[in-house]
Amino acid sequence: MEAWRLFRSLNKTQRATFLACFLGWALDALDFFLLTFVLAPVAHDFGKSIPQITFAITLTLMMRPVGAFIFGFLGDRYGRRTPLMIDIIFYSLMELLTAFAPNFTVFLVLRALYGIGMGGEWGLGASLAMETLPTAARGLFSGILQQGYAFGYLLAAVVYAFVFPAFGWRGLFVAGALPAGLVIFIRLRVPESPAWLRQRSRSSSALADIGATARRHWRLIIYAVLLMTAFNCMSHGTQDLYQTFLEKQRGYGVNLKATIGIVYSIGAICGGTLFGYLSQRWGRRRSIIVAAALGIVMIPAWMFSPGLPLLLAGGFGIQFMVQGAWGVVPVHLNELSPPQVRGTFPGFVYQLGNLLAANIGVYEARTAEHFRDASGRPDYALSLALFALGIFVVLIVLTAIGREARGIDF
Repeated sequence: MEAWRLFRSLNKTQRATFLACFLGWALDALDFFLLTFVLAPVAHDFGKSIPQITFAITLTLMMRPVGAFIFGFLGDRYGRRTPLMIDIIFYSLMELLTAFAPNFTVFLVLRALYGIGMGGEWGLGASLAMETLPTAARGLFSGILQQGYAFGYLLAAVVYAFVFPAFGWRGLFVAGALPAGLVIFIRLRVPESPAWLRQRSRSSSALADIGATARRHWRLIIYAVLLMTAFNCMSHGTQDLYQTFLEKQRGYGVNLKATIGIVYSIGAICGGTLFGYLSQRWGRRRSIIVAAALGIVMIPAWMFSPGLPLLLAGGFGIQFMVQGAWGVVPVHLNELSPPQVRGTFPGFVYQLGNLLAANIGVYEARTAEHFRDASGRPDYALSLALFALGIFVVLIVLTAIGREARGIDF
């Protein structure tokens, strides 16, 4: 009832702004996940191996900090709204051009350019949403906003099911250009961030602000990057090899794997929303710590359940807690950010953390090769469980030693 009251408290402009930011992130995630569904056919068409095609995903992740800095800088210099529209058009165009890539080299270049657009969207959307919403509503809508990523995965699964059988993998990337239409909605319904409009009159220049902030707040920047590295290790470490575990160690087929994926995606959406809301009462750090601690409790059911029902419950539970902690991130980073660089800081430290965590799946796969199960196969269950335990502990410690600025006036 309290969540419903908070939703009703928003005016039309605030609702439109949040909807645009949520859809921008969800559709960005949709475009990213489409490739993960068609690695094999893309590899076949270009005459490459699946690991070679997977390198395109790595390139996308590597370029995200570049996009976060470029579009974050534009957001601090020219406002959140216009750079956000440019970013959405840019990543949608790169997605469309991918459908017509004539060879593998062009394909890689386009996925790298897409990574720049993907990296720019989150910071701009999160700052625009958090600066527009009432202070009391930030926690709840932070949780909902972050779960646009999980919602994007569900959309990708639906698009794949309907488009791929009829039009192949290239048709998927044509459909992935549809987010560009969101720009029309933003242009007509979403105003500029009121906090940026007030801050503009007190700032010298965006570049000078970034330089001054780096000198004055270098400890905060290092801390935030380390925190986001732990966060990204937590999400990628519990997601990227999980489908491989289900296939190689549990022997599940495509339909069952997809069903389990949908179940834990729903858990992610529910967890992010709930803990985002609770962070408004409990505090940002306490909510993250509770979610991570409960995630440790979920590890046995998530990896070592003897049957499918408990495995489903474990998958739902682990992602409920993982994304529960993540649901606090948009509001937490925006509140910690120095106000003059709020367009740059949250997205940039987020994407740097993502870059540093990009190889977590490689480390987990190598560990699984080292620890063999009773049948002599790579023990993905033990590897994922050990990494998850360690990452949860590190995240708890990093969160506990940090600070928060819950409810700060933007």
